[in-house]
Amino acid sequence: MPGVGAAPRAPGAAHPHRLAPHRPHPEEGSTTNRRTEEPQEHRTGTPASSAPWADPDAGTAPGNGSAGDPAAGDPAAGDDAAATGGRTRGFTRRRLVAGAGIAGALGIAGFGGGALGHHLGREEAAREAPTQLTYPFRGQHQQGITTPAQDNMYIAAYDVSTDDVAELKGLLARWTVAAEQMCAGELVGGEPDANPNKPPADTGEAWGYPPAGLSITFGFGRGLFQDADGKDRFGLKAKMPGVLAEGVPRFANENLREGSSDGDLVVQACSNDPQVCVHAIRNLTRMAFGTAVLRWGQIGYGRTSSTSADQETPRNLFGFKDGTANIKSQDGDEVLEKEVWVQDGDDAAADWMVGGSYLAARKIHMYLEVWDRVRLSEQEEVIGRDKRYGAPLSVDDPSAEHEFDALDLSARKDGELAIPKDAHVAVVAPENNGGHRMLRRGYNYTDGNDSLGRLDAGLFFIVFARDPRAGFFPILRKMTEKDALTEYLQHVGSALFAVPPGVAEGDTMVGQRLFE
Repeated sequence: MPGVGAAPRAPGAAHPHRLAPHRPHPEEGSTTNRRTEEPQEHRTGTPASSAPWADPDAGTAPGNGSAGDPAAGDPAAGDDAAATGGRTRGFTRRRLVAGAGIAGALGIAGFGGGALGHHLGREEAAREAPTQLTYPFRGQHQQGITTPAQDNMYIAAYDVSTDDVAELKGLLARWTVAAEQMCAGELVGGEPDANPNKPPADTGEAWGYPPAGLSITFGFGRGLFQDADGKDRFGLKAKMPGVLAEGVPRFANENLREGSSDGDLVVQACSNDPQVCVHAIRNLTRMAFGTAVLRWGQIGYGRTSSTSADQETPRNLFGFKDGTANIKSQDGDEVLEKEVWVQDGDDAAADWMVGGSYLAARKIHMYLEVWDRVRLSEQEEVIGRDKRYGAPLSVDDPSAEHEFDALDLSARKDGELAIPKDAHVAVVAPENNGGHRMLRRGYNYTDGNDSLGRLDAGLFFIVFARDPRAGFFPILRKMTEKDALTEYLQHVGSALFAVPPGVAEGDTMVGQRLFE
């Protein structure tokens, strides 16, 4: 799935092959006639009868992390459904819209979508979700990057409200301990509070819940090194990575919302249980009181990419399989080192980033009501793939077995290119972009509806890259100029963060090398 919006056409100028972009008259229809990681060693949770989360009243033992105990108690202390080929397909648009309408009526924006993604048409996937799975918090790289993409995400960005570097480091230390505990299925603070006269250290909504493959990933934004006024609040400016110093270039068809962009700190929580994600962000936000304030947050559901060859390719809200060509953890170190992990010598001023990566996020609104009026043959040409199976249009007889066939961008049918030059898959194909590939961890989102009853929904697109200037940004630029899909999109949020390497044994906080 996509990246970025193309330059808008002149008012009233329709694409010669497609429905006029964006905001059509409500009764318009399409009259066009386009041709027809693997993670580090992880462990399976203990049996329910003996797991620490099996009995809420039994509590949990404190984590074994080396960072010490977190501050407890006072927050101010830091604290549709078609069977094809015998396989169950995704939810229908009718069910999605009906469910979203109910969620909107109940005032559930964003999180309602999580329930939809989990229950409507995905019962089989939900039953198979590895709820007992845990991933180790510490290691060479942070989890939540090459980790097999979980079903749910909550990502939040914060602005640091203090100028005291000691307070900032204190927050990162408390966050590190709490994140390690939550990823292990423990309560924040390690065990239930017995004192009725003070607030509990843990908010409790995940009490008795397994972590369901929870991963928590931290990152640092440009404002941590130099604020909007040019001030070096924490003495870190000299260590700012060049990627952050240059920032994200502007692209056509952007309408960025300040409340959905940027930030000094970012936390990405992913789990197969949406409540576990919310619990993680809620508790970390609570602990930040007095040191950092929430700038924006986004709940995502129904992952739109796979980061493991063991995962079936999911579908996005346009109904197409998404992320077929995504980098997988099984691609091996050579690919990951080329595209994902920062290497020694990449940036002399930011050697603390070796083993880390850069998180580039784009919140992309999808004009679903427009897309839903486009004929199937056109939808497939816009994407470049068969909608049912995900096979490239260069395949003569599409089937599930052809999903991962290599693109044949020179193949012709009836004298024309089988995959149009402006098809999404052609524009982003590695062979057309210097061999560059992307590791994406995108999620669908639904933030209720607008005043006209149209869904405010789309894709929260996340890329992890060794250097987004080398691959990701140029691909986005190319998409703004050539990708047919961008007529149905608009980017409304953008952010870029440096994600430091994993927390090593003995470290007391994430990003420790930055402060040494």
